[in-house]
Amino acid sequence: MEQCACVERELEKVLHRFVMYGHQSEERLDELLHSVCEIRGQLVAFGVQDADLSVLSQTMAQCCKNIKETVQMLASRHKDIHGSVSKVGKAIDRNFDAEISAVVAETVWDTPERQKYLSETIVEHLYRQGMLSVAEDLCQESGVVIDMSMKQPFLELNRILEALRMQDLRPALEWAVTNRQRLLDLNSSLEFKLHRLYFISLLSGGISNQMEALQYARHFQPFASQHQRDIQILMGSLVYLRHGIDNSPYRSLLETNQWAEICNIFTRDACALLGLSVESPLSVSFASGCMALPVLMNIKQVIEQRQCSGVWTHKDELPIEIDLGKKCWYHSVFACPILRQQTSESNPPMKLICGHVISRDALNKLTNAGKLKCPYCPMEQNPSHAKQIYF
Repeated sequence: MEQCACVERELEKVLHRFVMYGHQSEERLDELLHSVCEIRGQLVAFGVQDADLSVLSQTMAQCCKNIKETVQMLASRHKDIHGSVSKVGKAIDRNFDAEISAVVAETVWDTPERQKYLSETIVEHLYRQGMLSVAEDLCQESGVVIDMSMKQPFLELNRILEALRMQDLRPALEWAVTNRQRLLDLNSSLEFKLHRLYFISLLSGGISNQMEALQYARHFQPFASQHQRDIQILMGSLVYLRHGIDNSPYRSLLETNQWAEICNIFTRDACALLGLSVESPLSVSFASGCMALPVLMNIKQVIEQRQCSGVWTHKDELPIEIDLGKKCWYHSVFACPILRQQTSESNPPMKLICGHVISRDALNKLTNAGKLKCPYCPMEQNPSHAKQIYF
């Protein structure tokens, strides 16, 4: 993060200079334009024959001098900006290592099948982001064929999200009513919050919408038991409708961040019904890589300095465990406390009779003459009594 902050500071300096240069250029050019227009007006009004040629010559010479000085000044300051831009590039080179091939497995995309998976992942990400035309172009150029059954949910999701961003609740309400039972199975409050937001939009229209708001309140009946308090607040706001909700104790109902919140709730619940994660696999992989890459680069540097050979390999495992935070925990992972390595299908975790868990490789290494002594307690036991743990 410190490296990013250093580059950001240099970038802010450049942007500040660009803004100042733009303002100063506009001011000087406006002054020149005003001066030239005045001279032109005088020539048109009095004519060349009536004007004193010596005075006119001095005026024109002074005008040309001002134009030349202004051009030179702008060119000089523009040159200074180029120097600031070059400093940004130097800051990037100084704070970031551009050569990352040493920490990348060269053969990771060497087969057509893997390249196909990568293209499909990118296409899915583009569909999720609503970039449908870009996704179609990528499919045509890469030869990837996406089934319509996979494409259609994303088309509908983006259509509804686009309507929500335009503060149009009707497509989302229709979708929620259609999928009401499935949403209830997820214990989702999406439909209620959509009705609530529509009711609030009626309140913002003032006293003229009072009868329509009262009639629309019938939609809250199926949610009376789960959202009784929220419904009471909504109905209580009707008392202040004549004087304006924004001037009442219920003015918090008109907060604009509710639209962003409803978009997030809809995305989360719609993805849950589709069996998808809220974030695309590509964005998650990219974010994880951004967190892991600095650690890997530091490891590479230490290995090179200490001249350790055979530590860094281009296999599936990493030479060190990298903590990506709880946000990137998607399944249980067990690291053997003895060998300090993550377990896998070929090396699963094994539970001993005493209750301690170690990896199968550690179990085999600790076994001596058909007996095993737990490294955490003095209990001796038969290795064959250990049981494999499944996640």
